[in-house]
Amino acid sequence: MVANEAIFLITQFHTYIYLAFHFLFFFHCYSTNFFFSPFFYWPRSQLPIPHLQFLMADLKFSFAETFLCSAFAACFAEFCTIPLDTAKVRLQLQKKAVGDEVNLPKYRGLLGTMATIAKEERLSALWKGIVAGLHRQCIYGGLRIGLYEPVKTLLVGADYVGDIPLYQKIIAALLTGALAITVANPTDLVKVRLQAEGKFPAGIARRYYGTLDAYYTIVREEGLAALWTGLGPNIARNAIVNAAELASYDQVKQTILKIPGFSDNVLTHLLAGLGAGFFAVCIGSPIDVVKSRMMGDSGYKNTLDCFIRTLRNEGFLAFYKGFVPNFTRLGSWNVVMFLTLEQVKKAFRGELYYD
Repeated sequence: MVANEAIFLITQFHTYIYLAFHFLFFFHCYSTNFFFSPFFYWPRSQLPIPHLQFLMADLKFSFAETFLCSAFAACFAEFCTIPLDTAKVRLQLQKKAVGDEVNLPKYRGLLGTMATIAKEERLSALWKGIVAGLHRQCIYGGLRIGLYEPVKTLLVGADYVGDIPLYQKIIAALLTGALAITVANPTDLVKVRLQAEGKFPAGIARRYYGTLDAYYTIVREEGLAALWTGLGPNIARNAIVNAAELASYDQVKQTILKIPGFSDNVLTHLLAGLGAGFFAVCIGSPIDVVKSRMMGDSGYKNTLDCFIRTLRNEGFLAFYKGFVPNFTRLGSWNVVMFLTLEQVKKAFRGELYYD
């Protein structure tokens, strides 16, 4: 049963990646006048038309190309790391039993939580919310990264020469993160609701029977505005995390490239991605806990009520519940995403195929 579920998930994902990659390839060829052209695979030195060499060397990314590259990389990272995210959400939603020393927590640690979910709900439950997660990354991932460079340029001016100051990078990432999640909040809500389903006792009917059913049920029972539940903490969380991820990745990569012996390669991307994930979790974890609780439990009045009740009932450390799985997830997510993004961009430039 487990093997069949794993094969099914891998087959589904392979299909999505196959279609997405070919879409990216055809879009790139079309945008650079190489549609179905054999030149795309030739070494640069052997291109028969000289101006094609310069065209590929000077290729700059449009917003649409950056959006597609970012969305693809974010979706790939989401699929690879969503079991860790599911474990993180379950740990964050698990409330401490006040005055009860007998009932032990159901979920303990990252691996323990994943093992419990797989045992009680089958292996495929670790990928709960994957469809909504891919919806989210297509919109949120594409917008926040696609808009980052244009906003940076807007802040410093098109004629700016030299390294952009760190505070300008942070401001750009804060703005793009806030804008992107405002658009993508419904997908985030549905993803969290689906991931939280396993916390209901056995015998109680599930609220949702799939991603589209979740969208429909939420709108029908709670109204259209309910899709933006938790928007406040979500904007705060994603703006801050986006600033921590993009600005720190940008800055760490820039710093590493100044060290003798380092170049713009996989090792540099790996180190910068890990740094981005660490900063993002340290800064964004308290807001992430509040966001997950508000989206997974409608019993809170507002963001402040959720924050105060969590602090009063469970203490300050409750805001760092799931820190290890959160860092493991965000660290690995950033590594996979940025590595994939850099390679997809190189494919767009033709560097993966040229000498």
